[in-house]
Amino acid sequence: MVEHNDEQMLSEILKSMSDPTRRSLLTRVCQEGPCRVTDLAALYDVSLNAISKHLKVLEKCGLITRTTSGRVHWIEANLANIQIVENWFRELKSIWELRLDTFSALIENNMENKNE
Repeated sequence: MVEHNDEQMLSEILKSMSDPTRRSLLTRVCQEGPCRVTDLAALYDVSLNAISKHLKVLEKCGLITRTTSGRVHWIEANLANIQIVENWFRELKSIWELRLDTFSALIENNMENKNE
């Protein structure tokens, strides 16, 4: 079962991933490795300030980390918290598998009763 703190983090991660720009930013950082904020901003048709706000949301839920070297901010993916989402999906999958197994057994039982 997902713990309370994990529940909060799960909500934060799912909220952050609801925005297509944030999903795109995270995907790009995962694919390319550490990136400068200014380089990321140049790839989108929005302001540097808007990109910075999106990155802060990703940073808040721990999906990226930011390091600063002078005036340069480097963004790097940190997917450790994705395990929380994977655990939740695993729980959902097991619930549905149990339901499907029960449903299959019910159908099989029904078919056997018809054949008698």
